[in-house]
Amino acid sequence: MNQPDLIDCDDVGEAIREGRALRPARVFRIRFAQDDLNFRVIEVPDPIPLGRQILSAAGLDAQHDYSLFAILDGGDFEDVRLDETFDLREQGAERFVAFQTDREFKLMVNGNQVQWGKPAISGAVLYRLAEPSQEEAVFLVVNGGTDREIARTELFDLTSPGVERFITAPRGPLTYRIIVNGREIEVAQKRQTFDDLVALAYPGTAPAPNVIYSITYSRAASTPHSGELGQGGFIEVKNGTRANVTCTVQS
Repeated sequence: MNQPDLIDCDDVGEAIREGRALRPARVFRIRFAQDDLNFRVIEVPDPIPLGRQILSAAGLDAQHDYSLFAILDGGDFEDVRLDETFDLREQGAERFVAFQTDREFKLMVNGNQVQWGKPAISGAVLYRLAEPSQEEAVFLVVNGGTDREIARTELFDLTSPGVERFITAPRGPLTYRIIVNGREIEVAQKRQTFDDLVALAYPGTAPAPNVIYSITYSRAASTPHSGELGQGGFIEVKNGTRANVTCTVQS
């Protein structure tokens, strides 16, 4: 094929999603990450690169004991040997991850086996791997017990014997701890209306025609994060949202 017949670049991910073959190109675009799974775009000059060519394209030195894996379309990790080729045209993988380690740990995420190159994995990475919906969370399967919800901020130890299994499942009812007139109150609804906040500030008080309420708030989840809330309005709260409700009695 003549050089003019080549396009400048073809994107492997786009080819997979469009169900087409890779086009002849000067470079091929893939996604690469290290153990934090923050993927970035890199380009390789060959549709059948060596593993070490992928590392080199990512700016890494293959002499520094890296393990390289391709993340297949179904979510499984496939070992990519540094001195063996990986055919981007046939494997159905656009994402690659490298670990600088001499030991691998196995875990299961939604039935897919993952080989991890670190003795610990963060909750944030587990959520990226599992891709739960907004109504779901990631849980550690506890045999004979209650599955434990994994927080995005925690670091999970993989060195215990056995293979840990993680699944996505509907999360339990959410509650939010907010502060109303200096008191911490737990609420079940993210959306809190003007009337809701008045009722929280003055529980058991019946509405009176000669009482006017005003509300200021800060640290809200919604935008703007602080300000005044008018009658009929609402805010979306999060843990730590503050509301100050005052009342004025008209004569």
